[in-house]
Amino acid sequence: MKHIDQKLIPLLKNGYCAPKIASIAQKLKEPSTTIHFNLKKLEKEGKIKAYKAVFDYRKIDEGFCAFVLLKLLPSEYKDPEKISMQLAKYDEVESVDIITGDWELILKVRVKDQDAYYHFIKNVLSREGIGKTTTLTSLKQIKSEFVAY
Repeated sequence: MKHIDQKLIPLLKNGYCAPKIASIAQKLKEPSTTIHFNLKKLEKEGKIKAYKAVFDYRKIDEGFCAFVLLKLLPSEYKDPEKISMQLAKYDEVESVDIITGDWELILKVRVKDQDAYYHFIKNVLSREGIGKTTTLTSLKQIKSEFVAY
């Protein structure tokens, strides 16, 4: 059997998954057609954005997770969405949020290890518009938005 993990994982991370309609129907004791109809309705209404696989990130070489607080330079205050969208394009960036308080943005970054994170910081976060960063390293994830571990 051909191993295509390296091609498959990025697709699964970007929403190329389907819900288990038969399993949902069995759990809710509803016909599969009812489940399918309601899922399509939720998708059309924009309530469901994507279906994604939940990974054990250590097993796919993305075990280093960091939350990065970013302080923007005053020239970027007027349009934090612009820099957020630019940062969101990087595969290493799992999420970008515009926040309140002493920082303007928070990123969730996943990479293989400390060396890969250093490379990310050097090549991505040392860009114009970012004044200061602080990294909070995740030691162990207990629960994600998807599953309790």
